[in-house]
Amino acid sequence: MALTVTESPPAREPAPAEDLAPQPAPAPGRSRGRGRGRRHRWPAVVPFFAYLAVFFGVPAAAILNGAFTAEDPVSGASHYTLDNVTYSLKGAYGTGLVGSVELSAVCALLATVFGVLIAQAVVTSKHSALRKMIVSASGVLANFSGVPLAFAFIATLGNLGIVTRMLELQRTGFSLYTFTGLALAYLYFMVPLMVVMILPALDGLRSQWREAVAASGGTNWHFWRYVGLPVLTPSLLGGAVLLFGTSFASHATAAAMVGSSVPLITLQISNALAGNVLVGQENMALALSLNMVVVALLVMAVQIPLQRRSARWLG
Repeated sequence: MALTVTESPPAREPAPAEDLAPQPAPAPGRSRGRGRGRRHRWPAVVPFFAYLAVFFGVPAAAILNGAFTAEDPVSGASHYTLDNVTYSLKGAYGTGLVGSVELSAVCALLATVFGVLIAQAVVTSKHSALRKMIVSASGVLANFSGVPLAFAFIATLGNLGIVTRMLELQRTGFSLYTFTGLALAYLYFMVPLMVVMILPALDGLRSQWREAVAASGGTNWHFWRYVGLPVLTPSLLGGAVLLFGTSFASHATAAAMVGSSVPLITLQISNALAGNVLVGQENMALALSLNMVVVALLVMAVQIPLQRRSARWLG
């Protein structure tokens, strides 16, 4: 009769007491460490806030104070009043503000449409060289504005311009020194700017979304109607708002090309700074500048949330 001997498993060594002791929660220590890290990062942004305070805060405070200040023509004493702001919204000054808004809205709308079409053609093109060429040209043309742009348009489409004489545009009643001519000049640099801004958003449209629409039996129209345009809407609106602000703040091109023939708030500010105001309205330029600041703040208030929403979809 054989005996079977089974080996018992080796006894485990008892765990050290330090391993059995409860470990402290790491969360409070980490939060304190993060708080100390955030406090240490504050000095790095002090120069930035100092820059904002000196170059933006001080001028803004001066504009705000001067817009509500007037001088007595007899005694020369200064006093606070609403007359400057009131006059800046009436008569010729109000016409200039409305003209700037209309010009900016028209240019922003047209630049958005043409810029999106060009950018979509670039994205769908199979030629990488064409994309590089258009992107490079758009980056250059988006910064081509001011007096050089006005001179180029006057030499090309002015009363004695090359294209004007070749096509005899004067017979059609076309004039460069009008609202339409100024809008054409603005579109010259606003359309490339829109191309540069909307290209990343178009690149962010994922091919899986198009494939999912096709697998569900949808067409290209269904993709753009229910997927593409809803996703691109924040980017499109944000780009249009930014173009509106760019056109609204442009001055050199209009001053060199149309002068005072087209009422614009930027041209009126220039005239007011030159002293072309009535007695007692010496701070009218500051009141007009305050109107521009208010419009710029409204543009930023609309553009920033749209940019964040676009980044959430396409990021």
